[in-house]
Amino acid sequence: MRTPHPLALVPLAAAALLGGCAGGDAVIPRLAAASGASLGSCASLATAFSFANTSITSAVDVPAGTLTLGGQPVPEHCLVTGTMDSRAGLNGGYAIGFEVRLPDNWNGRFYYQANGGADGNVVPAQGALGGGPVTGALMQGFAVLSSDAGHNAAQNAPGSANFGNDPQARLDYGYQAVGKLTPMAKSLIAAGYGKAPDRSYIGGCSNGGRHTMVAASRYADQFDGYLVGDPGFHLPRAATANIAGYQQYLTLASTAGNAATGFTQAERTLVSNAVLAKCDALDGATDGLVQDTAACQAAFDINRDVPTCSGSRDGTCLSSAQKTVIGQLFAGVKAGDGSKIYASWPVDAGLGTNGWSFWKFTVPAILDSMAVGEIFQTPPEDPTTFVGPTFAATGSVDQMLARIMATNATFTESGWSFMVPPNETDLSALKNRGAKMMLYHGTSDPIFSYNDTLAWYQGLAQANDGDATNFARLYSIPGMNHCSGGPATDQFDMLSQLVAWVEQGQAPGAVIATARGAGNPGGVNADVPATWSPNRTRPLCPYPQVARYKGSGSLDEAVNFACQ
Repeated sequence: MRTPHPLALVPLAAAALLGGCAGGDAVIPRLAAASGASLGSCASLATAFSFANTSITSAVDVPAGTLTLGGQPVPEHCLVTGTMDSRAGLNGGYAIGFEVRLPDNWNGRFYYQANGGADGNVVPAQGALGGGPVTGALMQGFAVLSSDAGHNAAQNAPGSANFGNDPQARLDYGYQAVGKLTPMAKSLIAAGYGKAPDRSYIGGCSNGGRHTMVAASRYADQFDGYLVGDPGFHLPRAATANIAGYQQYLTLASTAGNAATGFTQAERTLVSNAVLAKCDALDGATDGLVQDTAACQAAFDINRDVPTCSGSRDGTCLSSAQKTVIGQLFAGVKAGDGSKIYASWPVDAGLGTNGWSFWKFTVPAILDSMAVGEIFQTPPEDPTTFVGPTFAATGSVDQMLARIMATNATFTESGWSFMVPPNETDLSALKNRGAKMMLYHGTSDPIFSYNDTLAWYQGLAQANDGDATNFARLYSIPGMNHCSGGPATDQFDMLSQLVAWVEQGQAPGAVIATARGAGNPGGVNADVPATWSPNRTRPLCPYPQVARYKGSGSLDEAVNFACQ
């Protein structure tokens, strides 16, 4: 039984600091470790908790095992649901919907679960981690928040994003929902446990990674740890570039209007195998993984290393036109003035997967067109006449780029402004208070380029006397598609290492990751090659280190590889 305690809110405590490790010439403080507490009355939170512009819908006990993660029961917790900032707006009423899950046995920490896509749904606040997750923040004892970022699914129906016509909804989606929800969630936690969280973390993948990077720039005082996965932190340009690429693949299509026939699965597998032939052994092991991504870009040449068709395309070659277009797309698609729209892309071994195909050939006509046309542009397209597939296939990319930078009297912040982290390589406020950041990115991600995140990280290092490793570390995941999948070891837990870094001063090194073959408790990854052990492990290494084979031992065991 819980022991109730008074529900009066307590002031949010200032962060306690301990002596820390030196980074460069400056001493970065180390934040004190969190201490836990037991939850008081769950049901009372529905009526006793009060916060400005906030309405609590319900507060109910959730028995252990009601939710599972990786086949394991999630412990007993209190589920609190509610809304913030309810208002009338275009396309119906708006509010920021949320849920907070408060574990009975709390570890003293708060985790803001930053969700992906165009948001619009309050997904279960478990703080799940990695591909086929077997653990999460809630299971580890965190209080976890999830939100819809200020609009509901009806305002974000498939093929439309009507919320993009509401100026405030755009801002909430871009960054303001995080700023509003975070202090509310901390006060709710204080009401439930009799004290505010000692340490606060935020994390997510894809758009959730973007939310996290934006929070690192805008809300450095609110979080102590930032866990960033495959971030779309330049999302307006990434989506526009994907549309431009889609238009180019349509020019190669053997079936009119079907971009996937411009670069078929057989052809993509051909290129993936050619990449492996040139790059697989660069890390000392021929194992189906390209660990040394940088060396691979220098070693592989699509014109030289992939056969050129002398006749019709049959999956064993690429036509000259394909080589020209695909080579240009990997180098970075360009606008009409010759400037690069987005980033270049690493050639890698994960091109032959259904996940890669989905993001390149299906998403532009449905999701990217919706995002660019209705959320990022000023003014947005008319939702009553907008046709996403037509927009993606025939729209002017140059006009899209101009309109994501534009403002008017109604939309006073551009799509670029509300989506992208301001001063993105200036994380001095985060660094100087002792907060930490860990990032990971799949090298075969087809929608947000690993090269973009790498370029950002190199810029961050340059802004910090050439080395940012004392507060931020980047991990590549060879072969991984967008956030999961691909021929990769994509199941891992970085949150535990982030906590140890923030609160114990233990800087992270290798993170052990597992492939999800047959029998994996978190779910099977169909892209795991049959030649691998179903539970192959690898160390994920902090940049610029690469996982290299030690020269002996099983190729399926991480212990036989070292980050060098």
